[in-house]
Amino acid sequence: MSIERYRLSSGLEITRAITGLWQIADMEKDGKTLDPVQTATFMVPYAEAGLTTFDMADHYGSAEIIAGTFKKNHEIGAKSTLLTKWVPKPGPVTKQDVRKAVEERLRRLQVESVDLLQFHAWNFSHPSWLDSLFFLQELKEEGLIRSLGVTNFDTAHLRIATSSGIQISTNQISYSLVDRRGGGQMAEYCASQGIAILAYGTLCGGFLSDKWLGKPEPVGEALSNWSLMKYKRFIDVAGGWKLFQELLATLHEVANELGTSIATVASRYQLDQKAVGAVIVGARLGENAHFAETAKLFDISITEPERHRIDMALASLAPIPGDCGDEYRKPPYLTASGDLSHHVDGFPSPYKTVAEGSKVRAESGTVWETLAGYSRAVRVGDRIMVSGTTATHGSISIGIDDPEAQAHFIIDKIEGSIESLGGKLSDVVRTRVFVANLKDWEAISRAHGARFAEIKPANTMVEAKLIGDQYLVEIEAEAIVEKG
Repeated sequence: MSIERYRLSSGLEITRAITGLWQIADMEKDGKTLDPVQTATFMVPYAEAGLTTFDMADHYGSAEIIAGTFKKNHEIGAKSTLLTKWVPKPGPVTKQDVRKAVEERLRRLQVESVDLLQFHAWNFSHPSWLDSLFFLQELKEEGLIRSLGVTNFDTAHLRIATSSGIQISTNQISYSLVDRRGGGQMAEYCASQGIAILAYGTLCGGFLSDKWLGKPEPVGEALSNWSLMKYKRFIDVAGGWKLFQELLATLHEVANELGTSIATVASRYQLDQKAVGAVIVGARLGENAHFAETAKLFDISITEPERHRIDMALASLAPIPGDCGDEYRKPPYLTASGDLSHHVDGFPSPYKTVAEGSKVRAESGTVWETLAGYSRAVRVGDRIMVSGTTATHGSISIGIDDPEAQAHFIIDKIEGSIESLGGKLSDVVRTRVFVANLKDWEAISRAHGARFAEIKPANTMVEAKLIGDQYLVEIEAEAIVEKG
């Protein structure tokens, strides 16, 4: 059977099995740099097998340089599709910063236009993530980017971006038999918007394979690379090694019936999920070549009885908490190190603050604050009072005609205001919600419920005539910062 292909909403065509080059970074972690010319030759058999789409990032060591060398020096490389990511440090960005980052991708890949540029945001309380996407959208319209995607976005912020006019084609997320957060609301929203899920971690760093069936739980040096360290955390959160072995046993039975491997069944299962455009299978170029096995993804079909048996095994596993990408934004941090220490140095204050005597003000920079002479938030002692906040970013209206998106963005601004003044969203004790159209109350309540589910502040919601027809909701909040 030939390799299945998928056409993104932008028109770009990709293979439904993408070769991921993240392990280049692991191969270079001891300070050595792989030879790009030699390593590029190891990409040739993948492309010759029909696997002509490769995924990388700015921080995957020299992966972009190797892929660019492959595209330039090999005839089949010129016919391949290269996907990459831009993962900026937390903090403000300028239009020049974004252009410089994209031009660096073009230089390293040796192309005039990036096939798919995927953006990652470390947090959403700082509005720079939205600035970055607006600037990337401009570069897409300029022709420097063919398709624009995001990576590790949750449903709420994917919704904010798309409802604000950002043309997003893909969301690359962790999505596997162990981590099923990509189903449910994420799959539903992506399907409704024509956004393709690119599923990574489908093999849990290699744990979902025959190699680990019946093996004792790995600890210490047995977790020999970043991927194993990372995905062992996912397995632990999902219920532990014993339950994972039971899942492997079921997958082994199904694989034997299909005449294939556990890894192939695991990836095929994900390919068949709603809104999934492709799965990403990692490669250690020059060390292990699994392109023939990956190609077998398209030779099998999982029957309904087999799928039911897999689903029964999955029912014993605990769900990974939160929405997609939360492992990079809140505990438990399901990263290789268990925190963000090897990713970022820290998070700058989202908004400018001004101290005046016994009070400190936070300013978000919207036109309304300047016009009407007020602060986004004010702290006096341990109390923080946040003004009525609408879905406005500078002079731009966010979440057009989408009350749920507007509510989420407003809560981001409230969170950013409180963080700028030394508090946390969990310090909120009171919210007041003003709804322009009572018909939107449920969507707005759903957003409020998602963000305050564990905080549970006192709350009031009323219908009100808001200033500005584009605003569907306005929210104000009060917080008391806990000492210590």
